[in-house]
Amino acid sequence: MKVFCGRANPTTGSVEWLEEDEHYDYHQEIARSSYADMLHDKDRNIKYYQGIRTAVSRVKNRGQKAIVLDIGTGTGLLSMMAVTAGADFCYAIEVFKPMADAAVKIVKKNGFSDKIKVINKHSTEVTVGPDGDMPCRANILVTELFDTELIGEGALPSYEHAHRHLVQENCEAVPHRATVYAQLVESRRMWSWNKLFPVRVQTSLGEQVIIPPSELERCPGAPSVYDIQLNQVSPTDFTVLSDVLPMFSVDFSKQVSSSAAFYSRQFEPLASGQAQVVLSWWDIEMDPEGKIKCTMAPFWAHSDPKGLQWRDHWMQCVYFLPQEEPIVQGTTHCLVAHHDDYCVWYSLQKTSPEENGRVHQMRPVCDCQAHLLWNRPRFGEINDQDRTDQYAQALRTVLTPDSICLCVSDGSLLSMLAYYLGAEQVFTIESSAASHKLMKKIFKANHLENKINIIEKRPELLTTADLEGKKVSLLLGEPFFTTSLLPWHNLYFWYVRTAVDQHLKPGAVVMPQAASLHAMVVEFRDLWRIRSPCGDCEGFDVHIMDDMIKSALDFRESKEAEPHPLWEYPCRSLSEPQRLLTFDFRQPVPQQPVCAEGSMELRRPGRSHGIVLWMEYHLTPDSTVSTGLLEPVEDKGNCCWNPHCKQGVYFLNPTLDPRVPLLGSPRAVTYTVEFHPNTGDITMEFKLTDIPD
Repeated sequence: MKVFCGRANPTTGSVEWLEEDEHYDYHQEIARSSYADMLHDKDRNIKYYQGIRTAVSRVKNRGQKAIVLDIGTGTGLLSMMAVTAGADFCYAIEVFKPMADAAVKIVKKNGFSDKIKVINKHSTEVTVGPDGDMPCRANILVTELFDTELIGEGALPSYEHAHRHLVQENCEAVPHRATVYAQLVESRRMWSWNKLFPVRVQTSLGEQVIIPPSELERCPGAPSVYDIQLNQVSPTDFTVLSDVLPMFSVDFSKQVSSSAAFYSRQFEPLASGQAQVVLSWWDIEMDPEGKIKCTMAPFWAHSDPKGLQWRDHWMQCVYFLPQEEPIVQGTTHCLVAHHDDYCVWYSLQKTSPEENGRVHQMRPVCDCQAHLLWNRPRFGEINDQDRTDQYAQALRTVLTPDSICLCVSDGSLLSMLAYYLGAEQVFTIESSAASHKLMKKIFKANHLENKINIIEKRPELLTTADLEGKKVSLLLGEPFFTTSLLPWHNLYFWYVRTAVDQHLKPGAVVMPQAASLHAMVVEFRDLWRIRSPCGDCEGFDVHIMDDMIKSALDFRESKEAEPHPLWEYPCRSLSEPQRLLTFDFRQPVPQQPVCAEGSMELRRPGRSHGIVLWMEYHLTPDSTVSTGLLEPVEDKGNCCWNPHCKQGVYFLNPTLDPRVPLLGSPRAVTYTVEFHPNTGDITMEFKLTDIPD
């Protein structure tokens, strides 16, 4: 069977669907999954084990056999815990076939094949009866169906079906209960991830202000949650406006409903301010008494801040209110949590919706286009006034009164900067209908609809007529393209520059004039866990899972770097930053590959978990914008990363085991890096080696 997989093509700036063998998709799923991270989550594992023991004991104390249904078994870990705790039999449901096959092998290796049956189906397809997958209903329900938002992986419909068809009434459930918490805050930084702020430009005629269209101001935003490592957000970046509010709970031992619902909580503000953002997380209680609890609370709301369990499979949620609203200390307000079968969202009301009979159940939908075109980091990037000032300063050095400018970036304000700074004429290419529609709104709000020409077509289709018969003297790009996943995918700008070469005047200026790929060897504080073998998990042998992940990581593109926002994942530099490749945008894309070989000497002791890669764009000889390091590395190796970009991370397989320290002779990482012009890909290989005496 063939499957189609989406890949960003840096030569076309689009996502293309390629036909692959079915095993390709499986390998990608496993290589990029959080299975290893979950196995390393000791807090989760211990709490589940404790909860399962107590559930089995309660059933046994009633004189009943303990029949367990484990939905989403993964490796089979929770099923093996159940049997070890005394369960008579366990039905382990796993819909993902490669994972189900691995679970069968793990269960067999640990000697539980006679008491655990792995069923490779979605739980809603499981049948009960003499000829069914299960001969009878289970009396213990064990699940791990949760994501950062709790319900985003379809937990509610799965529980609803299980109670109706697969488990006994009033069964034991592990976890027994989940509670969602929320805290209202004011945060200019986080609000900048959701709304377009006024952008200021200093010109020869004074300050110009780019204002957002009213549609953007009124838009409720995207319905999707923004899940982040909230512990990496500085407390100085937000002002707490409410206590931590328990918004709603779900009792998993009883019938669960996936129907839309809302829950309101009255509160008195702790301070006056602008209500903008809701921070949210959940905890799960493994037992009816609530003595065994696993919480996702950030450090300021955690009972043991120093004992926080790092995890990446469950983080915390950032939700944005539809509009910011002023609140005053001493008054009463009502925070409302809404949910349907998969999503949660919040609203703020002055009175309880039960009292006034009004509540908006519909999930918020973006109607301004901006939230469809720009993701959260992109909003933050556009709202970064320092970054805007840097581009404006670079533009001043290359603009002349007779400049004919062509801007090529998705949904960029760069064309407006060029106009305000005195260009004679400005054209901007917007390839997608969404970006074209959005930019028309922004231009109209700023009375520029007749000043800047928007061309809605792909750059390679540009004609002389589109440019009104003129030649371009200044080609501009941030560069930014919505389809870019890894830092070097924005090299699409180079292909655009090549495609429009015939429209450039002799001696035309290209900004940025060049780009460079940089790398550095790092030791991660925690991120290494997502690629580290587990071996033994709470006394169970899961080497088969380790081997499966390793095999997946060895499979073709799984060897590539992967994108991670490193402001959320602290690391230490073990080497100095090093430039690997340079790309000269003043010339068309070359016909031959661009290659580099070399080594990076490790200057600091530590564990070499991986290589961080990023791009730097050289706007002019005196101005460079970095998508990676923003400041020189500190003496101890601490790093400050660009918060608006994801950096590339190449994990060093030989050093994934963090128990092996860096000792002995001087070490280095050798590299081979090659840019392939025909595909736009960058292939790379890094190896940890000894430095010969």
